[in-house]
Amino acid sequence: MGITVNIDVMMAKRKMHAGELAEKVGITPANLSILKNNKAKAIRFSTLEAVCRELECQPGDILSFEDD
Repeated sequence: MGITVNIDVMMAKRKMHAGELAEKVGITPANLSILKNNKAKAIRFSTLEAVCRELECQPGDILSFEDD
């Protein structure tokens, strides 16, 4: 499985919609969707930092590792 992105969980806790988060972070809704659906091959630290800032969370709150 590898790294799993759990942005949906934090968005629900913060009652924030995808379009709103994408706008605040400065990425397209399509790129946020790629992240949310675990289709991304990489994420820039600057993007991760912006997501964490807007969702008021730590990287470990939205990223998890599951061994295959």
